[in-house]
Amino acid sequence: MTGPAVILVGPMGVGKTTVGELLARRLGTGCRDTDEDIVRAAGKPISEIFLDDGEPKFRALEREAVRTALAEHTGVLALGGGAVLAPETRQLLAGAPVVFLDMDVAEAVKRVGLDAPRPLLMMNPRKQWRELMDARRPLYTEVARAVVSTENRTPDEVAGEILDILELKQK
Repeated sequence: MTGPAVILVGPMGVGKTTVGELLARRLGTGCRDTDEDIVRAAGKPISEIFLDDGEPKFRALEREAVRTALAEHTGVLALGGGAVLAPETRQLLAGAPVVFLDMDVAEAVKRVGLDAPRPLLMMNPRKQWRELMDARRPLYTEVARAVVSTENRTPDEVAGEILDILELKQK
């Protein structure tokens, strides 16, 4: 098999990195997060990329990070919340073992908080989160082989469901 064993997509704060690390441990493989790749490549936090260089520059870095990770990584891959916005990224994800981790706005507020350094949620986080999800949910669903809710569930429970749905064997 080439490419990642599991690719996690979903909104900010849904637990992609946490669940991804658990999955990687259970599968005996590595976990990679494209947001971390972007920070490393740019030499600054994502919030600074947005402020200093703008969202278009960040999205270009994101497209490249996703393309590279899909080509290089064979473990668990967590994509940034907006990665699915790019048509070329959605095309690269076609047929891949993608899982959309989902949650509602109340859960998002609990997890992300109202003061977290999330550039796209700076003003009226609840309203902006809803608008982001209205735009992104169809894209997450389009690329996903499975949708798994993280609401009122532990990361272990979510990881277990993903392993079952994708019929992956733990090591």
